[in-house]
Formats: sequence, structure tokens, C-alpha cells
Amino acid sequence: MTGLTTVGATVGVLLVGLVILLRKPSDTRSVLRWSALAITVLVAAALTPFTVDDSGAAAGYLLGVPVVAASLPVLAQRAGRLTLVADLLAALVLTGWGLLLGLGIGVAFLPAVILLIASAAGTGAPRPSTT
Repeated sequence: MTGLTTVGATVGVLLVGLVILLRKPSDTRSVLRWSALAITVLVAAALTPFTVDDSGAAAGYLLGVPVVAASLPVLAQRAGRLTLVADLLAALVLTGWGLLLGLGIGVAFLPAVILLIASAAGTGAPRPSTT
């Protein structure tokens, strides 16, 4: 189950990258943040039955920490402050949590980290002039 979820998350990340390359949205970082949150929520939802069977009540924090971490950049964007810090913090938490749970469900959360790092990397880059 975890392997299939990881493959699905990776395909989702690749599709987001393809959409960004082809469509070139005006606010790419926003698309990356929302996509990372959506992929993380979908991964958590897909792993919920397996995690509840395996870990019982601990499933709440095992799956909740990545979802809360992925929501930080979206909340920072809505507040209009510290988006770079939120992107990097979320990527760090997701990576750490993914490695901590790496032998189990953690690997499935790692593909979303790519989107958050891409969002952080694009923060300082100026938009090319269209004139």
C-alpha cells in the first residue's frame, strides 16, 4: 500500500511540474504550495486505513504532522508574510518526518518536498520581462 501511494504521489508531482512547464501560471509558487498540500492530504487519506490498523490512535499524529507542515506555506502565503521561511520549514519537517518513518509510511510524504523546495527556490527569482 505504501509503495503504491508513493508512486501516486510521485506521479502527482511530475504532473504538477508538467502543468507548470506547459501552462506557465502567473503565480507559480502558489500552485506549488497548494499542490504540495493537496498531495500530502491525499497521501495521508490513502494511508489512513493502513496506519490506523497498524498504529491505532497514534495514526492521528503520524499522518497529522505532515498535513500540518504542508499547510504552513499556504497559511503564510495567505498572510503574505514569511513565505520563504514557511516553505523551507515545511520541506524540512516533511523530510525529517519522512525519514523518521522511512521504513513505514514516511517515504510516501517525500515527493511533496520537491514542490516545496521548488517554491522556496523560486522566491528570490525575478519574473522575466515580457516587453
